[in-house]
Amino acid sequence: MKKNIVTIGGSNSKNSINKILVEYVGDLINDIELIKIDLNDFSMPQFSIDIENEEGFSEGLINLNERIDKADGFIISLAEHNGSYSVAFKNALDWLSRINGKVWRNKPVLLLATSPGERGGQTVLDIALGRFPYMGATIIGSMSFPSFFDNFKENEVVNTTLKLKLVELVKQFKKSL
Repeated sequence: MKKNIVTIGGSNSKNSINKILVEYVGDLINDIELIKIDLNDFSMPQFSIDIENEEGFSEGLINLNERIDKADGFIISLAEHNGSYSVAFKNALDWLSRINGKVWRNKPVLLLATSPGERGGQTVLDIALGRFPYMGATIIGSMSFPSFFDNFKENEVVNTTLKLKLVELVKQFKKSL
């Protein structure tokens, strides 16, 4: 039986470079069922305990949580907005944690971040590396992918060093499944 791997690009941008990167990395893994999550497909209000108490959980949140439940592992690439998670990702994370505080279900997680800049989202990656284990993530590996538009062209990683690192991370991740 094939393993279900969920990819999440931590942004709601229609042209998210984090979505492009995470789906590229997911496609490097053979013999799995890849479930590509686009946060735009899961409508949910801005997190509020008042909304939760008055309206409960949105249909979008319930559907997203069902996909998370079925996962055998996660590959996540986080967008960095002002040194932290994007609002869309943080909102989804806050809502998901209300259903199950162990959002990542103690499953393997390959954690990535990218940006157009030289640090490649390193600040948000550091935040997630510190927080995700408390939310049920078994971090298998992580990588900041710098200067996205210089290092990823025509649907391919063109920087050999970065590509080799990604391939090695994918091997480690697949062994953990």
